[in-house]
Parts: sequence; structure tokens; C-alpha cells
Amino acid sequence: MPFMKINIPESEQQRIVIVGGGFAGITLALKLAKSNFQVVLIDKNNYHQFQPLFYQVAMAGLEPSSIVFPFRKLFHKYKNVYIRVTEVTGVDPEKKQLQTPLGIVNYDHLVIATGVDTNYYGNEKLARLAIPMKSVSEALYLRNKILSDLEKALVTTDYEERQGFIDIVVVGGGPTGVEVTGALAEMKKYILPKDYPELNTKEIDIYLIQSAPQLLKGMSEEASNKSLEFLTRLGVKVKLNTRVTDYDGQIVTMNDGTCIQAGKVIWAAGITGLIFPGLPDSCITYGNRLKVDRQCRVEGVDNIFALGDIAYMEEEAYAKGHPQVAQVAMQQAKFLARFLKNKPKGKAEEKFTYKDLGSMATIGRHLAVVDLPRWKFQGAFAWLVWLFVHLFQILGVKNRVFILLNWVWNYVTYDQSLRLIIRPHIPKNAAEKVEMTDKTKE
Repeated sequence: MPFMKINIPESEQQRIVIVGGGFAGITLALKLAKSNFQVVLIDKNNYHQFQPLFYQVAMAGLEPSSIVFPFRKLFHKYKNVYIRVTEVTGVDPEKKQLQTPLGIVNYDHLVIATGVDTNYYGNEKLARLAIPMKSVSEALYLRNKILSDLEKALVTTDYEERQGFIDIVVVGGGPTGVEVTGALAEMKKYILPKDYPELNTKEIDIYLIQSAPQLLKGMSEEASNKSLEFLTRLGVKVKLNTRVTDYDGQIVTMNDGTCIQAGKVIWAAGITGLIFPGLPDSCITYGNRLKVDRQCRVEGVDNIFALGDIAYMEEEAYAKGHPQVAQVAMQQAKFLARFLKNKPKGKAEEKFTYKDLGSMATIGRHLAVVDLPRWKFQGAFAWLVWLFVHLFQILGVKNRVFILLNWVWNYVTYDQSLRLIIRPHIPKNAAEKVEMTDKTKE
């Protein structure tokens, strides 16, 4: 355990430490940036990632730089905001300290906005072999894997072996699963015949496996039915009421006894909270989330709050907690910023109430579903609404312009220009240094 303190200037201001730079973390930090607090933002990356568009990076529709934004650029005008790139390894609520590989961080108020990770439900083989979609690096890995396997398929004469390279199974029928399979189907239809004329693209099978009886479980029945219709029209083989039980890297086995040969399984079937050690077990609940009250305070500990996907809050309209979506995270962050500013003034505590602004998912060109509180619609107009909403949620004017240009180009040409296989390379001397360091540690 580290005993050295991280070098953060001491101040008379109260220190609010935010762990996690997702939608909740950056929204809270921005809202507190001009207040009389010292704000410390901790994240293992030095950038914010726009998770809803990971699948477009994986499908070579967008460059990863278009959907990330550096923290330091976001906060360089604010002198009371400090960024530290590290991971939190533990917390001591009594001492009000966080432990990190860089040292200890003291806090007056701690805000946990760590989000969630992929949940494989205890299946170690799936955890080892399936491909998740929870970061830009994972999206890039999937892009490389798809393109590399297509190159291998070109020189594979055996039909069964070739199927392992070109068939893809997506597990999970939520927004991520639906959007990934739709993008794959469009790639198969519009892109691959031009890039790989020697390959019979009719051999490519794309499967979507969903354990529930419908897709987009959290959305309306109309959205669920339309998404199934759109995916079927694109040629996706959807299997409902089916659960993946095993995968050995080549064969996907399901609970009904059927098997699919596929060298790639994309896992979008479940999530689990990212909690670091030190918090009492009593505050951890279903989905590895933290129980919080209506002021976002973690139950059983003082001066610790939780926001977004990691927070489990019950209110009258959401007896089983809020949906784990970006709108909840941002609304909670805005609420908590007001709460922390008003607390020293002795104002009466208000309760957080989630305002549902709607949900949406896109399946392909002119194919999307949108559920608004008073209006539900599908098809081309829904697709335009989806594009507009996501474009204006992106951080940075330059990123918005680049994404818009990419979308317009893709729409006009039915093509993407980013199908590059970029593999990480470690120089030989750097690899030798790493090996020597590991031996010294031993």
C-alpha cells in the first residue's frame, strides 16, 4: 500500500475527488469548476470516451480520435481542477483517503463515478475469449480482428474453416448489440463486396443472441418489434429466448443445444459495477452497484457519493433503480453539484428525481427507433433524430465536424475510408527493458 501523497497543492478549499471521467464525472467536474472547491479528477485514461459510438469505431466508420476528448484540454481554463491519471486501488472511509499506485489522495468529499465493466456471469471461458465493447481500445481490437480475419478468409479454401473467420456472433440484444449487428450487416451489404470481390459475402452469417423474448428490453414494444424487423430485413439471424452457455474460441454453444461456428463472439450481454476495495459490503447491491439515497450519498459511509451506472437509487417511479444510461448520469451529476454548493449555505436538502428524456437505438441507414415520453416513432425520421442527438453530445467542435463529415461521406458514397489494420508494436529494446524489470521484481 502506498504511503506517499500524490502531489496536489494543499488549499483552504474543500477537496472533492471524482473517480471516473465518464458522463457523470466530467459533468460534475465542469459544474464545480468555477465554484469554491478544489476538484481532483482521477481516471486511468487521460481522455473522456463517448461510449455510444464505440461500435462505429469497431466497424471502421469513425476514427477513435473523433470520439475521445483530453481531460486537460477540457479543463485547462480552470485553475482549481487537477487531473491525475492513475487507478484507485482502495479507499479508507475513516481516514478519508484513496490509495493509488501513485500514492495517497486525501479528500473531503469523494464521488465514485467509475461506471461498469462487462459481466460474463462467472463464465471464465467467455471472459477470456469473447470480445467486449467497453472502451476505445476494445473497439479498435475488434476492428483489427474483423479485418484480419477477412484477409485470412481470402486464402482459406476449406469452407468450414473459412466460416470460422467470417461468421460473427453478437450476444446481447440491448442497444449495443442491436447497433453492432446492424452495422455489421450494412458492412456485409455495402462494403465487403467492393473490398473483397474474391470473397463470397453470401457465406457471411451474422447472429444476434438474446436471452430475453424481445430486443431492446428497456424500450417500448413498438421499438422492440421494429428493431427485430429491421435486423431481419438486413439479413441478421436473430435468436430470442436463447442463452450462450459455452465458447471455446471456435464453437458457440447455446442452452437449447445448438452450436454456431464462429471465430468472433462480441459480448454485449451484461454489465457489472466497478467498485474498488474498502467500501463496506452493506452498501453493495445487485449488479455490484452502490446503494445511494436521493442525495446520491452512499449508504453507510460519510462524505462519499456515487453517480451514474455504479449508483443504485430507488425512487417512486423507479422501484428497481434507474436505467444505466448517460442521461441518468448527467442529471445526477448536475443535481450533486447543486447539492454540494448549497450544503454550506444550510439550504434544505432536495431529492433527486430523474426526468426521462427518452431512449433510442439505430440499426442502420434510415433504420432507427426512438421512444420519447409522449411520442414513439421508427424509421428514417428516427434515424435523423438519433444522428442529431448523438452529434451534439460529442465533446469538442472539431470532433463534431469530423464526425459529421464522416457520416455525410459514408451516406453519399456507401463507403468508409478507415478500414486499417493497426497493430500495436513494442520496439525490441523497450520489450527487453520490460522483461528485465519483471525479472528484477521476481
